[in-house]
Amino acid sequence: MTKELRRLSILMLLMFLALFASTSVIQVVQAETLAENSRNTRALYDSYEVQRGSIIASGAAIASSVPSDDVYAWQRVYVDGDMWAPVTGYINPALGAATGIEQAMNQELSGTAGSQFLARIDRILTGQPPRGSNVELTLDAAVQRAAYDALGDLQGAVIAIEPSTGRVLAMVTSPSFDTNLLASHNTGEVNETYDALDADPSHPLFNRAIGGDLNPPGSTFKLVVASAALASGDYTPTSTLPNPGSYQLPQSSSVVFNAGGGACGPGDTVTIADALRLSCNIPFAELAVQLGDTAIREEAEKYGFNAQFSMPLTSTASSYPRGLDDPQTALTGFGQGQVTATPLQMAMVSAGIANDGVVMNPRMVDQVIGPDLSVQQSFEDTEFGRALDSDIAAELTAMMVANVSDGAASGARIDGVDVGGKTGTAENGASRPYTLWFTGFAPAENPEVAVAVVVEDGGGQGQSGSGNTIAAPIAKKVMEAVLGR
Repeated sequence: MTKELRRLSILMLLMFLALFASTSVIQVVQAETLAENSRNTRALYDSYEVQRGSIIASGAAIASSVPSDDVYAWQRVYVDGDMWAPVTGYINPALGAATGIEQAMNQELSGTAGSQFLARIDRILTGQPPRGSNVELTLDAAVQRAAYDALGDLQGAVIAIEPSTGRVLAMVTSPSFDTNLLASHNTGEVNETYDALDADPSHPLFNRAIGGDLNPPGSTFKLVVASAALASGDYTPTSTLPNPGSYQLPQSSSVVFNAGGGACGPGDTVTIADALRLSCNIPFAELAVQLGDTAIREEAEKYGFNAQFSMPLTSTASSYPRGLDDPQTALTGFGQGQVTATPLQMAMVSAGIANDGVVMNPRMVDQVIGPDLSVQQSFEDTEFGRALDSDIAAELTAMMVANVSDGAASGARIDGVDVGGKTGTAENGASRPYTLWFTGFAPAENPEVAVAVVVEDGGGQGQSGSGNTIAAPIAKKVMEAVLGR
């Protein structure tokens, strides 16, 4: 072999090795990253060539694929599409679009995930047609139905989670939409339906439970402020605060009032426990200024504020901003001003208190199950972090139980069950309807569920409704469904 031929052979070998290495990296190392890339439409279209796996809740399929007589081979079908819309989302080959679990778990449902590699090889060797895997959710169909029926036509959202695990038991938003209409293969009809939903001022495409236009949490945020006070070591539930009938914000001409218009009960001072029980704004505005915005923000972040969560649906981060001045900090003391929250976040606050001060990461999926019924992937409970020491969490739990049994959250009472809770009635301007809230848990001694409810647009009552009269009874029905009552 001549010297030139030897050099050419070596060069060709090096080029081959480089090509082999680069394709191996793309097809093996980068495979899942490329498949998840929203601009990779090929991966999305490839997923329609297989029988997509089902999405399962309480042992029954709520999303499944049936044969189609068009080029896409399979048609996605949803059971109770309106009720499950914020959970399943939809997938549409005609639009090349997917949302919800359909998008977040697309690789598993379409059988293209890395964990399904051996299963794909087996099906090729045995000549079986390609199939996706089933995704088993944490959600409970009976609790989902109770939340959906309780919210009804009101504009808002409900979310329920298991405090000790973070498993999401229900996720409902209203107004909603029929996911079957957006799964149709008729492009014209789908585009018309989508455009109408997108233009609807009530935003039925929003998942209000974890995102959308976030609301101020109102008095439910007093739980975070009370938590920060007790955690500081400088306050106890019996610590007292001044009790005036009005409060001029520091360095401001603005004046704050309690919801009832007068002082927070009799006396010149009021305890933190009574101020929470009676849901008084002035004592918590004063307390917030004493604590300072940094202490409150740091406590809020222990519950998950300023963080996104992937369940695998991705939540919008609830916000407690940095650098607030004293008047702004005072407003956040009762959940107004620049603090905003999702129902998921406020459910995590209640769940963290209920779970001896430990906040769990929320999750919506238990298992991925193969076509042969083998468990291909399991999802474990994980801690987000500790928000409170267990003894302080017990004190705050007792305060929340008093709030329901003999306070401003009486609408959540359940006979024979100690319920802990907190209502909120957030203002949105001089003439705009209130946003109504409740968050809480039950039973207090061994919590099985934490729930948060938000009702927008005043629940249709403008500025006449309250969190206790509208949001709390919704939460009560959800908690009763979990407890089997």
